[in-house]
Amino acid sequence: MSALTHSPAWLALKAHHSVMTTQHLHQLFHDDPSRFEKFSLCFKDILMDFSKQPVTAETVDLLLALAQQQQLQSWIARMFSGDKINATEQRAALHTALRSEQPVYCDGVDVLPDVKRVLKQMERFAISIQSGARRGYSGKIFTDVVNIGIGGSDLGPVMVTEALKPYWVNGIKPHFISNIDGAQLTDTLRHLNPETTLIIIASKTFTTQETLTNAHSARQWFLANGGSEAAIAQHFVAVSTNRTAVTQFGIDPDNMFEFWDWVGGRYSLWSAIGLPIALTTGMDHFYALLAGARGMDRHFATAPLQQNLPVMLGLLGIWQINFYGTASHAVLPYDQSLHRFPAYLQQLEMESNGKRITRDGETADYATGAVVWGEPGTNGQHAFYQLLHQGTQTVSADFLAPCQSQYPVDDHHRMLLANFFAQTEALMTGKTGEEVRAELQKQGLSGPALEQLLPHKIFPGNRPTTSILFKKLDPETLGALIALYEHKVFVQSVIWNINPFDQWGVELGKQLAGKILSELDQTETITSHDASTNGLIQYFKAHR
Repeated sequence: MSALTHSPAWLALKAHHSVMTTQHLHQLFHDDPSRFEKFSLCFKDILMDFSKQPVTAETVDLLLALAQQQQLQSWIARMFSGDKINATEQRAALHTALRSEQPVYCDGVDVLPDVKRVLKQMERFAISIQSGARRGYSGKIFTDVVNIGIGGSDLGPVMVTEALKPYWVNGIKPHFISNIDGAQLTDTLRHLNPETTLIIIASKTFTTQETLTNAHSARQWFLANGGSEAAIAQHFVAVSTNRTAVTQFGIDPDNMFEFWDWVGGRYSLWSAIGLPIALTTGMDHFYALLAGARGMDRHFATAPLQQNLPVMLGLLGIWQINFYGTASHAVLPYDQSLHRFPAYLQQLEMESNGKRITRDGETADYATGAVVWGEPGTNGQHAFYQLLHQGTQTVSADFLAPCQSQYPVDDHHRMLLANFFAQTEALMTGKTGEEVRAELQKQGLSGPALEQLLPHKIFPGNRPTTSILFKKLDPETLGALIALYEHKVFVQSVIWNINPFDQWGVELGKQLAGKILSELDQTETITSHDASTNGLIQYFKAHR
């Protein structure tokens, strides 16, 4: 056993779990009508209700004891202070500095002036595009912005721009190209006019294979459709740190927006990576996004653990993953604007905590993450909720919804929220055999027909959910929600004693792809891989 699984706090939770498995959520609510008041927390306009999780006051105390044992508060302080907690890369993890208003030091240097400088650069650039002061080579104003990036250079900006669509600046439409599959690039560019299109290339090193391949194809498209080499500087900008490569591409180095090694890709939307957000929604709304995250940062850093939303959300995940064995977690936003939020959280959670080696270099003998997935309600109700309600595996779920809709059409939002509340209640209570029998008898069914149908209509219930309600999905609230999940991930990494800020697991496939790419042009039979890979390569070469 590892030090963690053999620790007093872990063993106490394990013993407590054996008691809690005999408790049904429905019964817990029956026994304690005040569960909602006891097991819900608020931060500004955000309510987090975890009363439908299998917890009691003792559970919370034991989870907090685990957090204290793992020195969570010390790790929080270390992250905010700029310690190099990303030990495998010898870097700080200072994404919080991107939205700070106070000095933040890294290697003894206050990074805030550089952060403010780039924000001002973004602001000036966004105003020049939106006002029409900066135009394309033919003198026409820009109407379309294409962001070329991948991973954190794509998922964050596309999620936020979709979520904040009601705040879009009139006349500017964002587009995103990330996949190396030529279909996405072709489908995106075929409808655009090069004269009115601005292209952002987002790559810290300016060497990311997928991004640079797409960038050069976009460059060729621009030149083949009326653009000139001289006009490249007017229509292409870069978010990068590689000034030499950016200049060689033809981009004016004055239009290179910098960010830093202490910003991880999946934590970077607050940086110049968020340029598409600023261009699409306006810099004032980008600042509001930062303000919302900054508020959650202060809450995370200062609130007592038991009143701390990210801490409790993270600990609930520990309770589910490590003690109930829950391997699948659904994120279910009842707001179409958040349709990319589950995909964003997939990277944030699975790339951060999908690790098997601890900070001490040992192999973890406990789970360090769940599969994160999801779709907006009510679409999901007509797709995969069947498994949530009556499947053989338990899936934990976060339900999110605004109290006020950005699109108040007739009675739609009330119907949407009625479904939200009903689903969390149904997952919790279920329906017993006695209840089903009474229901079927009331419908006039009896005898063998009733007995045959009865087991199919039983719902076990006892399925864990957390509900997050907020007043309205405005930029500030969205910033707070994203930061909530960022800090949740950090809480879990501290408990599991892993580094959430590296991603070595993505490297091996990239290395092998580079080798295979050169082999695809060779005429001789490939034998340098396993039989399956060799066979797949040969089949592709024979049929391309």
